[in-house]
Amino acid sequence: MILKTDDQVEMMRQSALLVSKTLAEVARDLRPGVTTLAIDKRIGEFVRDHHAVPSFLHYRGYAFNSCISVNDVVVHGLPNEGELREGDIVSIDIGVILDGWHGDHAYTFSIGDPGKDVMKLINVTKESLYKGIEKAIAGNRIGDIAFAIQEHTEKKHGYGVVKELVGHGLGKNMHEDPQVPNYGKRGSGPKLKEGLVLAIEPMINMGKRDVYTEEDGWTVRTKDGKPSVHFEHDVCIRKTKADVLSDYSIIEKAEAANANLWTISRKDTKIPHEA
Repeated sequence: MILKTDDQVEMMRQSALLVSKTLAEVARDLRPGVTTLAIDKRIGEFVRDHHAVPSFLHYRGYAFNSCISVNDVVVHGLPNEGELREGDIVSIDIGVILDGWHGDHAYTFSIGDPGKDVMKLINVTKESLYKGIEKAIAGNRIGDIAFAIQEHTEKKHGYGVVKELVGHGLGKNMHEDPQVPNYGKRGSGPKLKEGLVLAIEPMINMGKRDVYTEEDGWTVRTKDGKPSVHFEHDVCIRKTKADVLSDYSIIEKAEAANANLWTISRKDTKIPHEA
């Protein structure tokens, strides 16, 4: 567990905000007919234009700037020439290195109307991220974050919480201790200390939790073929309230401005907001 100074946290905030800005830039261009490979190319260009490098590229031989996961792909989807279609949901996960510090987070978009059930899954997964962040304060434990996410998604709504994949510490390295599962017991795991930076990332399936990895060694899919949703924030542990380093508001603004994207707030989406 590597704790960061206030100055280091501010540098990490800039890395995290660059990921947020990149996701917002991509959100403006999402539409039916665009390929995930074209999205990945734009991500690489935008990151480099802002004097950073994509941290996923060449990581353990990975050949792309981002992971783009569509529908039943949980994470690590490989960008390709396949075109996005009306009703697809797409999780875009981006990492950058700016001035030696990593930023890494993800957001799930809906291309057109995916149906009420899928929109509910998107909404509940996003809510669960913030439920976990509420517990990310000094003196709590990793299990408190994990329990909050699992309680909201699995126990309250009956969704499948992926157990093979977890969040993680973040800093000079993309993956640092401790691991941050999305399931667990309150009061268990390492104690959270001020200055610890975590990537908290619920990966929630509409159906069962079971997943498998394709022969490419990267693409993780749900075994039952049902949709999966992924959201991720970078946060720093503080005494009374977590400091969220990434910024969804700029992504949400771009999302709302793109008529090709479906959001929970659209007038013709009749899904109640989960408190």
